[in-house]
Amino acid sequence: MDLTIEHGLPLLADHLKASARARGSARLTSVSLKMVEQAAALAVARPDARHPVGMWFRPLVAMRLKGEGIRTLGDLISFCNRRGGSWWRPVPRIGACRAWHIVAWLRQHEASIDERIVDDVELDDPLIATEVVVIDGPRSALAPLERMAFGTALSGAMGANRSAVFPFTQARNDLDAVRAYLNHYRDQPQTLRVYTKELGRFLLWAVVVRGKPMSALLVEDCEAYKDFLALPSPSFVGPKAPRHSARWRPFATGALTAESQGYATRALRAAFTWLVDVRYLAGNPWKAVNDPRVGRREASISIDRALAGGLWERARQFMDRACEPADATQ
Repeated sequence: MDLTIEHGLPLLADHLKASARARGSARLTSVSLKMVEQAAALAVARPDARHPVGMWFRPLVAMRLKGEGIRTLGDLISFCNRRGGSWWRPVPRIGACRAWHIVAWLRQHEASIDERIVDDVELDDPLIATEVVVIDGPRSALAPLERMAFGTALSGAMGANRSAVFPFTQARNDLDAVRAYLNHYRDQPQTLRVYTKELGRFLLWAVVVRGKPMSALLVEDCEAYKDFLALPSPSFVGPKAPRHSARWRPFATGALTAESQGYATRALRAAFTWLVDVRYLAGNPWKAVNDPRVGRREASISIDRALAGGLWERARQFMDRACEPADATQ
């Protein structure tokens, strides 16, 4: 009976329980005997990538996995590997504890399934993963703004574009300055989220790609970033991942629309204007950079009521005759 419950045969389990209550022991009919034989076969089976998830997980768990298009054990492993440690979040009612047991079971049976869960499918709670990533050059790991830290040389503490006059902000480096600017939008959550994304991307690009702190960038650097927005390098692009994950990337697509490029340019120009106004920066190189050109879509012409060529010629002849002056003798 325990085997039928463990391997997802609830109908047989209920039958055996009822039989035991009624007769003091479980008695089988020919139908239930066949079900027992199936359970016995399952007991000695080894998990395989082609097996349906319902063969190895409880019906409710299997149903929720199928709802996300996960039908086989192979599908489940691919899903976990694509999404990392938070793979379970889009699956209804598959919490962190159950996800841990599922991943542990898949790892236990890697040999027979012949597919493996990659090592970075960690199961730590993303909400408490706050480790800082030090970014100090081209080979640095990438991290979102809230987890960035820069080495002294690239922090902007001695940036060439730092203002020499009394500053209106306590910012000691570029990260401090950007966070002070974003704090300006703390009561506008949607704007704050978008500006955080744009400024985080720009800071990463400046240090990792350009090898400069933000407060040392020139007009030529800003023009280069505008070109970068049109086609980000592959190392900056990846599928959506939690911001705590090592899989996180600044861009989810390799080709931003012209509208998105223009928005990013304007957002950066506005941020630099504020940094100049509060005397953190001496000048704004983005003022000399034009917005990306956005192509205009021509209005479509409706031809569903157009006249055929012959009919149009007849119409023109009729209109020409109607416009001829009347004969004066008539």
